[in-house]
Amino acid sequence: MKYILVTGGVISGIGKGIIASSVGTILKSCGLHVTSIKIDPYINIDAGTFSPYEHVVPHITDAIQEWVMRQALIPVDEDGLEPQVCVIELGGTVGDIESMPFIEAFRQFQFKVKRENFCNIHVSLVPQVICVHDVSSIYRVPLLLEEQGVVDYFLRRLDLPIERQPRKMLMKWKEMADRYDRLLETCSIALVGKYTKFSDSYASVIKALEHSALAINHKLDIKYIDSTDLEPSTLQEEPVRYHEAWQKLCSAHGVLVPGGFGVRGTEGKIQAIAWARKQKKPFLGVCLGMQLAVVEFSRNVLGWSDANSTEFDPKTSHPVVIDMPEHNPGQMGGTMRLGKRRTLFQTKNSVMRKLYGDPDYLEERHRHRFEVNPVLKKCLEEQGLKFVGQDVEGERMEIVELEDHPFFVGVQYHPEFLSRPIKPSPPYFGLLLASVGRLPHYLQKGCRLSPRDTYSDRSGSSSPDSEITELKFPSINHD
Repeated sequence: MKYILVTGGVISGIGKGIIASSVGTILKSCGLHVTSIKIDPYINIDAGTFSPYEHVVPHITDAIQEWVMRQALIPVDEDGLEPQVCVIELGGTVGDIESMPFIEAFRQFQFKVKRENFCNIHVSLVPQVICVHDVSSIYRVPLLLEEQGVVDYFLRRLDLPIERQPRKMLMKWKEMADRYDRLLETCSIALVGKYTKFSDSYASVIKALEHSALAINHKLDIKYIDSTDLEPSTLQEEPVRYHEAWQKLCSAHGVLVPGGFGVRGTEGKIQAIAWARKQKKPFLGVCLGMQLAVVEFSRNVLGWSDANSTEFDPKTSHPVVIDMPEHNPGQMGGTMRLGKRRTLFQTKNSVMRKLYGDPDYLEERHRHRFEVNPVLKKCLEEQGLKFVGQDVEGERMEIVELEDHPFFVGVQYHPEFLSRPIKPSPPYFGLLLASVGRLPHYLQKGCRLSPRDTYSDRSGSSSPDSEITELKFPSINHD
């Protein structure tokens, strides 16, 4: 096993993830089997239960900053005047375990005292440099690294068993990067969530949407909508925000309700789902989004007005979403159903089955502790909400589709985790195809993506490009 560690400097967001994924792409193109690990060194017993708006900051960092500010004000000259400049030497080396709280403290400190009052000098030895300058898109980074001899470096440094140069795959990658730069048409997706002020909260979802939009040669326009703004209470308190949110929703080509936890904003998500169902607007619900789609259908179609998840209303008389047997309500951490699980298709006549390439099963990653109540499956299916995918034991509802709708799909798993630029996630790909009006044609052609699909507008006209060959996404094996 060879290991390649990617670390960053003293700032966040410098591009470690892009470099790591680019290196992996290049090595895979050389015929190597590559895996990846992402480590976030949170100092907390269960960082997975945090809201994305929360950031773990140990009290020690505050103590360090307060001590520095106190010491900096102590006069050192005989005249007793307050110092105007404080030069701080942070001992040790960036990366030392004992210096980590101090580095984090000063990272915060620069924002506390403002830019005009803080300057950082980083002294470092740089024996070898690979230049990654600004490019038109992140998809050009692997090409940039390959041009500068990264493959040859790894070949020598790690004695890798590379038998071929990464030309074939990188040619496809370059073609994709070129297409990205000349996209003209736009597809807008309303992302209805409660962490929309911080786009990184939905980083994987956004990338999956980008992959799918690129596959059909469309720019992606995400309309971020705070789900609480769609609720009637907002109309009373802040009518402008309410109407702006609904205007965004109504103007989008498709609707996505991603995962999440907690009751806040759930009624707004249900409002968005109801609108998408009634207006025949393409819709995808992921994890909680799927659960709330079942709640909305139960309330407004089956007439169960108090239908809800026991996560939000433990006393509801219609618990259409319940906690799993494995879940221990007394302890949130470490109780979720996690990792790759198998889902069996229950019927041949399923949009999702066709999008996945007509397999008998699929394997996707999960992260949830609540599920659709299997006892109510028959009642829901009789009214047209079909559970076309279930787990191996037949106890958990994994995929739901609504009959007589252009695209109304809910999945309990998180398909965005396995989406790739050249192999987009089938549920997201289906949403984008439906949003631009090309899903029926795609399904009719046996799930082949031709130039007509990639360059056609919603009126049906097309402008094929001779460089685009037919693309097919038949495999469920995501690399």
